[in-house]
Formats: sequence, C-alpha cells, structure tokens
Amino acid sequence: MIKKSFAMVALTAGALALGACSGGGREVAASESEGGASGFAADAVIGVSLPWLGTQNWKEAQDLFTTQLTDAGFEPLVQAADNKVPQQQQQIEAMIERGAEVIVVGPIDGTQLGGVLEQAADAGIAVIGYDRLIENTTAVDAVVQFGSIRTGELQGQSLLDGLAASGAEAPYNIELFGGGPADPNAPNFFTGAMSVLQPKIDDGTLVVVSGQTDFTQAATPDWDNAKAQARMDSLLSGNYSDKPVHGVLSPNDGIARAILTASEQAGMDLPVVTGLDAENESLVSIWEGKQWSTVAKPTSDLVGETVELIQALQQGEELPAPDETVANGKKDVAVYQLDPVVVTKDNAREVFADDAARLELLK
Repeated sequence: MIKKSFAMVALTAGALALGACSGGGREVAASESEGGASGFAADAVIGVSLPWLGTQNWKEAQDLFTTQLTDAGFEPLVQAADNKVPQQQQQIEAMIERGAEVIVVGPIDGTQLGGVLEQAADAGIAVIGYDRLIENTTAVDAVVQFGSIRTGELQGQSLLDGLAASGAEAPYNIELFGGGPADPNAPNFFTGAMSVLQPKIDDGTLVVVSGQTDFTQAATPDWDNAKAQARMDSLLSGNYSDKPVHGVLSPNDGIARAILTASEQAGMDLPVVTGLDAENESLVSIWEGKQWSTVAKPTSDLVGETVELIQALQQGEELPAPDETVANGKKDVAVYQLDPVVVTKDNAREVFADDAARLELLK
C-alpha cells in the first residue's frame, strides 16, 4: 500500500468536498464540531456500485469489497450494473434509500451520474470514486485509482521493449487500440502510451500502417472483445496482406487476447501485444510466450485503500492528503493514486511472489 504524506486534509462523512463550489457540495451536519467530524456507526451500510462483472478485476473487486467491508464491521451492499448506466443509477438510488453512509462508485460512464450522486450528497452520504474518475459533478469526495496516464506510459514503453526484444528490425509496423470511450481512464491510457510512442512514430521507428492514430479511431466501444477482434480482422485484411504487423498497443488483457486470436486466425506471426489487469488467462499466455506483457493493478490494494478511507470517515478522523487533485469539470477532486507495474515472463514470478493463485499458473 502506498504511504501517503503526513499533510492532512479534512474529508468528513458530512462535509468532504475539497474546493467545492457554493451550493454544489453537501452541507455540514449540525452535530459536527468546527473543523471536525462526528463519524457514523461502526456497522453502517456501505454501498459499492460496480460497472459490471465482465472482467476478472471487477469480479475480484466484488468479492474483496464484500469480504473486507464485512471484516471491518460494516454491512456491505455490493452491486454491479451490467454496463448499463440506468441500472447503475437505480442501484445507487437504492443504496441511498437503504441509508448507506458511504457509496463507492466505479462508474460505467463517468459523466452520467451527477444527478443521482447529488441526491446522495443531499442525504449527507460520502461518495468515493473507485478506479475511475467521476466527472461533471461536485458530489464526489475522493477517488482511489491507479495512475491512468502512468499506466498508459508503461504500456507504451512495454510495446517498445517488446519490439526491441522480438528480433525484428525497425521500422516496426504497429497498430493502436484504445478502451471504451465512456470510461474516463481509457483516453488517459491512450494519451500516456502515445506520449511514449509518438516520438518514435515521428522519427520513423514505428509505422502505424492503417494511419489510425487518434483515440476516436482506436477506441473499442464498451471494452468489447468481439468488437476489438472484428477491428483487428479488418486491419489485417486491409493493410497486412504483404507485410507483417510487428506490434499492437492493447489497453487491456481481454482486447489483447482478441488481437492475438485475430492474428492466429489470419495465419500471421503473433505480434508483440501489451495488456492490462494481469488476468489469469493472459498470465498463462504471457508465460507461454504469446502475449508480451500486461500491467498489474492489484485489486486487493485498490479495495484495501478504499476501505481504509471508509474506516477513517467512520471514526471521524481526518484523511491523508491526496496524491493529487484532478479537475472533473466541476471541482478539483482528491485522488489517492497507486502505482501499477509491468508484468512480462521475465518478472512474473517476482511480481506475484505473494500471490499463490497466480504463481500456480506460472508452471
């Protein structure tokens, strides 16, 4: 777990809004003393709204939030919304009705929850964004996530490293994939990666044969693996009939596997492909020499950091200063940021030395 600095910021269950505009944040409860907080019951309901359970990391989050909140003495109410914004809005409304003291939200679309989160704020409920920024509302008090720009930088550098290790010679033919455009992390991943890759595109080391270098062209709606595979099929048939594709920037492991499947089905040599989330299937693929890399964002660390913030709020304590503040369109949001790590075959055993389940895969 990342250790925060000793500087402290008062984020209370009743009045947490850092730099909130007047009229947009929640009111301070009358029972709170000036500069302090009253906290709330140790067995309070804590709501957790996840976007879906379609990838391993979100399934892990569901299990870990349920376990860790229960172990901490809270009553967890953990739900997932099947990537449907109206369903997530309804679930959050139900959490408000249940009297949740804190609602943790991994948004499907970071711009579409302002209305229901304002209801939570009006009810004196603290809102913590999980893994993704919540945008265009003052009704968010903090966000816990892995650095999204940093994640993209690691993916971009890993692609370069993999190309250098592949035995092919520059210039390298590559293609670029991005994540779901509704996810505020996805363009940040792409931006971070392109900060590394664009100079190499400019000097001719890398050639994007399709010419599709903008996020809007590279994005994968809904993070849908089938859509990614269909796009890769199209890229290969339209641009690589007489040349190899040496590498592909992939924003996560599911899309990486889709890219590799398309390449295999086209009868082509497997390109160097990046990933994200250290999913079991991709770790096996990396160990077998198919997928080049992934970026690990341990869900246990992310959930643990979130639960620590909730415990501090419950006890009426001040929280550590955030690692940074990020403008969400309405306010500067306190962000507690963890560091991701690149995983390749060379360091996988070291990275997962304390993860018996994942070590078991690396045989």
